Amino acid sequence: MTSAVDMLEHLVTHPFRFLSSALPVSLTLLFVMLANLPVSFTGGVLPAPALALAVYFWVLVRPDLMPPFAVLLIGLMEDLLSGGPPGLWAAGFLAAYALTDRQRETFAGLAGAGALLGFAGTMLLAGGTAYILATLIYLRLAPLPPLLLETVSTVVFYPFVAFSMGWVHKKIVGPMRGGE
Repeated sequence: MTSAVDMLEHLVTHPFRFLSSALPVSLTLLFVMLANLPVSFTGGVLPAPALALAVYFWVLVRPDLMPPFAVLLIGLMEDLLSGGPPGLWAAGFLAAYALTDRQRETFAGLAGAGALLGFAGTMLLAGGTAYILATLIYLRLAPLPPLLLETVSTVVFYPFVAFSMGWVHKKIVGPMRGGE
């Protein structure tokens, strides 16, 4: 077991390692804030994508940098900023995390349209979990079209998120963590 002095010494000698460890969660929290800005690029036709599902990318590529507690925090931030009941999207994101974590090898082996379908299935699970919880909280069925439109906009936007997160991983996170 390492002592506090050893941990502090490691942090001082490897400051960029700590920063690179915090980058995936920090960027995902930034995506949550961006997705909840009161601005619509589609004139309100489509809801903003659930950019917080960048969690999917990080669980596939660097699960050590996206622990369940961070996913819970990201989901609670989404709930807070979107005005939903606390825990609604947090539960959805944790369900997506659990599926992705359990099926990491399968999802990581997908390419092209298959990779997008894998993400779409994960998004459907997250949205379905949030929908079921909303139904239980409000004791009535919520309308499905807004959730389906958000799912579509998220799936369509995901390749851009994955590309940007891939760049961050390749150029920043990987090199700062010693090529891990």
